[in-house]
Amino acid sequence: MYSENHLACALRAASIGRNDAHLLLNHQTGETQSYGAFFANAERMAAALVAAGIKPGDRIAVQVPKTVAVLELYVGAVLAGAVFLPLNTGYTASEVAYFLQDAGPNLLVCDPVNLAKLTPVAQQAGVSEIWTIAADETGTLTDQRNAQQSGFHPVARMADDLAAILYTSGTTGRSKGAMLTHRALASNSQVLKDYWHFTRDDVLIHALPIFHTHGLFVATNVTMMAGGSMIFLPNFDAETVRDYMGQATALMGVPTFYVRLLQTHGLPDAARGMRLFVSGSAPLLAETHDQWRAQTGHAILERYGMTETNMNTSNPYVGARRAGTVGFPLPGVELKVCDPKTGAELAQGEIGVLEVRGDNVFAGYWKMPEKTAAELRDDGFFITGDLGLVDDQGYVQIVGRDKDLIITGGYNVYPKEVELLIDDLPGVNESAVIAVPDADFGEAVTAIVVPQNGAVLKPEDIADALRENLARFKQPRHIVIVDELPRNTMGKVQKNALRETYKGLGTN
Repeated sequence: MYSENHLACALRAASIGRNDAHLLLNHQTGETQSYGAFFANAERMAAALVAAGIKPGDRIAVQVPKTVAVLELYVGAVLAGAVFLPLNTGYTASEVAYFLQDAGPNLLVCDPVNLAKLTPVAQQAGVSEIWTIAADETGTLTDQRNAQQSGFHPVARMADDLAAILYTSGTTGRSKGAMLTHRALASNSQVLKDYWHFTRDDVLIHALPIFHTHGLFVATNVTMMAGGSMIFLPNFDAETVRDYMGQATALMGVPTFYVRLLQTHGLPDAARGMRLFVSGSAPLLAETHDQWRAQTGHAILERYGMTETNMNTSNPYVGARRAGTVGFPLPGVELKVCDPKTGAELAQGEIGVLEVRGDNVFAGYWKMPEKTAAELRDDGFFITGDLGLVDDQGYVQIVGRDKDLIITGGYNVYPKEVELLIDDLPGVNESAVIAVPDADFGEAVTAIVVPQNGAVLKPEDIADALRENLARFKQPRHIVIVDELPRNTMGKVQKNALRETYKGLGTN
């Protein structure tokens, strides 16, 4: 019955005949849930969506705590032919308003504690219905699910139909909705399952958020497609993750996970029985890679992906996992290094902009045809904006970005968005937001601020003013007040000079 629904078929295939097998252990409740129970609930979710008037292609916006019910909703949305639109839980109501206006969802699912703030912005955006789900899984979402019967027949979806939209920040501060097809999500997860040797014997510690590609489309999809199991944690806590290692085989995380795990006691013994540690979403410091190997005997497998492309490259499962590299292009993914000005392919070892092509690549930006045309070539290659090279052994190295993107703790922050808010504050003349190296988060958002003549600015006052309108991960960890910003002869702020000047802030 799932064969007419591309992604749902891929998620369900490995578990057919294993309805009684455990899919996940819910850390919050201590209860296990079988594949059969999970998919029965997902079918109820799909039925509830259809009963609410959701049609194929309709968007479902979700800003909620991490719960098993939300995973059921994700699969239910796929079964119903809808487009799943997860939103970072750190976004403020004013930030959510943009996504609702832009994507035009028919349904918003939110935490009940945010209902009062989100209701007016949802109504203004024309959202027809709002459901709630709390961290303890109470709310109208589960009420709607429980009122339905299982056995829902999936709505037919083809490989090129949209399954999800994930927003990624734009350099001008306007977020872009990356349109992800059934083919892109299903094919990439199937490749990763095989490349990383995932089987039904694997137990993944799932401590990532599920509003992000890494936690939702990599960790969850790969585990389901392998017929494996998950230990489902509401968030990352180093000691909790360490304690679960004795029951698990794999962990997917961001560099921050590994930095903090290295600070826990008993890590070498806990990690002994694990099979695989994967890191992504931000650069992994070679120092962290080396320390992890020294303490645990395991080499972290670092990979490279983007919201628009899912995963592009990976260090090998069998073979050398080299610190400072992101491995080789995955099967089915073409990668080339190009001149950023001409687009011409460069020779091996030369630094240029990475471009990728494959079934994993997105279908374009939602309602942004000009931006799509600028970044997605007619021949299918996507211009990533990341600067890198391919070394003489074929390993891909990321050396920087041609945009000012900051990746902090696995989350993307574009400086322009933060700068615009700072520049609007009383007494501020101008600002420059940069990344500085940070041992815990990989990169730390840092604001260099110039006051207006005669104005007295305090870093703590700027920080306080940003809290209401900026998600926590975007808020500067360091704020420096200066008399002026360095500029070149054309008047452009020299952010490279600022990064060099303040590179030690994250280690102070």
